[in-house]
Amino acid sequence: MFELIQLRCFVTVAEELHFGRAATRLNMTQPPLSRQIQVLERVLNVQLFNRNSRSVTLTAAGSAFLVEARRMVQLADSAAAVARSAADGRSGLLALGFTAASGYSYVPRLLPRVGAVLPEVKLLLREMVSGEQIEALLTKRIDIGLLRPPLRRPEFNSQLVLKEHFVVCSPASAPEERRPRSLTDFDDLPFIMYAPDAARYFHDLLAGLFARSGAAPRHVQHVAQIHSIMTLVSAGLGYALVPEAASKLHPEGVVFSALDDVEPLVELHVAWLMDNQNPAIPRFLDVIRSISN
Repeated sequence: MFELIQLRCFVTVAEELHFGRAATRLNMTQPPLSRQIQVLERVLNVQLFNRNSRSVTLTAAGSAFLVEARRMVQLADSAAAVARSAADGRSGLLALGFTAASGYSYVPRLLPRVGAVLPEVKLLLREMVSGEQIEALLTKRIDIGLLRPPLRRPEFNSQLVLKEHFVVCSPASAPEERRPRSLTDFDDLPFIMYAPDAARYFHDLLAGLFARSGAAPRHVQHVAQIHSIMTLVSAGLGYALVPEAASKLHPEGVVFSALDDVEPLVELHVAWLMDNQNPAIPRFLDVIRSISN
């Protein structure tokens, strides 16, 4: 069977129709080039070139073989390029987990940038709560997670990518003067609280804020998902505090307003398993850092 080097030599000589020029293009001397052509002709059992002291021309067999030889060389070069691209993370598959709230603002900002910088990396997007993402990272069902803290696992690396305010979520039916503006304004108001099991990060964050402020809202419902909280607010069941990005949804029957006395507290982190060898991870993290700065 012939080898790739022989095909490459043949194609170059066929294009130059001159052994000296072909040898220069291939960065080799003429005698080994001639031997490669001779070996190829013996393997194929055909003469590929008519040669004399003044000219080199293709035989009919050589002309026919040139079409296929070019195709095989191009396929080999393409396969090598694909392998190199995958090895250095410029192509391949990367599974990204994200929370629903990060999908309101951060993920839509991230994805176009990833598409521009890493167009050959195929993203597999999976919406998951933070706890599910931790398990998915450990089992390598996802490569990267966009999730809420805390992340106290020695197997992971993580980095803060976003910090945003809580905003007040009020029923549109509530008079403006009754809408809360500070934590103390929530005292004894009906409040849609985050579920302590399925939304522990937000539950504990707000419980701590209210405890420090001395306010005690009346928890009328405990709900896990932010869009469900806003649905209940829209129905007039109570007030809520949601991440600022949620205001981009513009749900009907809901009014958003600033919370005056609280600094940005809502954190979003990127996390990845330290022993995950997917070469696209470092390049993806570079993109995340570029939009987080």
